[in-house]
Amino acid sequence: MLTKNVVRDLKEINRNFANGVIVNKGSLEFALNAASKSNDWQEQLAYIVRALLCDHIFVDGNKRAAAAYIMAMQKRLKYRYDSFKIDKLVLDIARNNIADVKKIRRRIQNATPKHI
Repeated sequence: MLTKNVVRDLKEINRNFANGVIVNKGSLEFALNAASKSNDWQEQLAYIVRALLCDHIFVDGNKRAAAAYIMAMQKRLKYRYDSFKIDKLVLDIARNNIADVKKIRRRIQNATPKHI
């Protein structure tokens, strides 16, 4: 799932809502490094979502970028998704400051129906 262009993709997504400026580069680099060690796309996605929602890698628009990135990845992998479930998932993680990647992954899995 991870492509070389994850940072570019995240910046593009964030620019739809904010200025696309990364303020926590270290967290993003950690997330990308940790995600690259997994073959599980939901775990990879969980690391990126954690960086967005817990470590606030952008100045603004982190929750919106997280939701958009989750939907983009599910679309790319041909999974159906419910945007309302994704919004709820993102708000739940952000409000409860869920930083455990396994818990985030499980929430992503629960919000992801089968392939199209």
